[in-house]
Amino acid sequence: MKTVTLAAGLGFYGDSIAHVKRSVEANRPQYVCSDHLGELTLSILQKDRNRDGRLGYTRDLVPLMNALWPITRNQKTRFILNAGGLNPAGAGHALRDAFHANGYNARIAVVEGDDVLDRLEALREHGEPLANLDTGEAVDPVLHKFSFANAYLGAKPLVEALQTGADIVVTGRVADACLFLAPLIHEFGWGWDEYDKLAQGLVVGHLLECSGQVSGGNFGGEWESINDLAHLGYPVATVEESGAAVIHKAAGSGGRIDFDSVRQQLLYEVNDPRAYASPDVVLDISSISLVDLGNDKVRVEGATGKPRPDRLKLVAGYPNGFMASAMLGYSWPDAMKKAKAAAAIVEAVIAESGARYDEMDISYLGFDALHGPLSDQSLTDELNEVFLRVAVKVRDRKLAAEFGKHFPWMMVGGPPFVAALPNSDLRELTSIWPTLVARELVEDHVRMSMIET
Repeated sequence: MKTVTLAAGLGFYGDSIAHVKRSVEANRPQYVCSDHLGELTLSILQKDRNRDGRLGYTRDLVPLMNALWPITRNQKTRFILNAGGLNPAGAGHALRDAFHANGYNARIAVVEGDDVLDRLEALREHGEPLANLDTGEAVDPVLHKFSFANAYLGAKPLVEALQTGADIVVTGRVADACLFLAPLIHEFGWGWDEYDKLAQGLVVGHLLECSGQVSGGNFGGEWESINDLAHLGYPVATVEESGAAVIHKAAGSGGRIDFDSVRQQLLYEVNDPRAYASPDVVLDISSISLVDLGNDKVRVEGATGKPRPDRLKLVAGYPNGFMASAMLGYSWPDAMKKAKAAAAIVEAVIAESGARYDEMDISYLGFDALHGPLSDQSLTDELNEVFLRVAVKVRDRKLAAEFGKHFPWMMVGGPPFVAALPNSDLRELTSIWPTLVARELVEDHVRMSMIET
């Protein structure tokens, strides 16, 4: 019986290359699929591209491939990575240059076409409203402000790249799980109307796309029972032609794969479990069977699917002001009382200064920074230390840059026993605009090029 072995690469920009390397060394997979992009990652890459037009891709691509290629090239492992971000061509050329310097030979396919920033007006002319998917707001007031706009592509262009014999496929904004679906379609020859198989392949991708989360990382159950997270074993899927798969990890590696860890990741970021939409198939998770085989192995099967949606998700972003923040820390006794008194002083000083901010947020790290209004007020007297954090949002960069001046004097003039971090943390904010677009208006512009090293 033919099987295909897929290994999780990175689960986000900045994930652990060391964990991926250990997994690949131990498991010798046929494919490594690496997901570098979140929606906010695109805003980070846009800032890189603004500084240098050659950038715009995730700069962990080259270190990752330099670490993995020497240990995989003899076994013919193939790679699919959405590290191209906003500049897949730039990513491909950066990888080519790195491989050339190291004497590595590879065929690198670059998939482009997800970037629709320059075609937004044309999309509007084709009748696309581009209204905000979450709020229903009309796009017109912000259309001219967008600094990036990328549609979520599916597996098809990746399959075509694999069919050309590419060793490495570098792409931009492809839906996360479709990175893993593509090699299964390629290897098994699944049809685009074999919806249950596509759905099962999408499940495999969804389980592996977040790297260590299915292996016990970020586990919401008895997290203390998860072993050796310092050497977390990133997951691998051994997939049968039917799409049924066993999720496992290298023997002796840290973490745990069991019914609960797989179930938690299965429901991650899922709105309607009976209609989880992707560019290639609509997945019904409710029919899935999970069988815990023991020894860090779980069998997954039974997913069902329906035809793909007519429209693709598109995410755009635009600059929307600046945030500045500063922190002051207070120790026991009366840590919370001191922090609240300091907050009142800061508010008074800001009001008297005449500075006007669009928004202000006051939180107390160690008490309510995560739970907010749900925090247990009865615990405040027991706190050993608290950091007051004051953050503001404002459209004027200069006003944001001057925010930090309200704090330094309190090191000697405010409540006692302060640990000061008064320098203002200034950053530009990006607002995300999700919408939908007719798929043919995007897919007709998708293209692939090949780079030889």
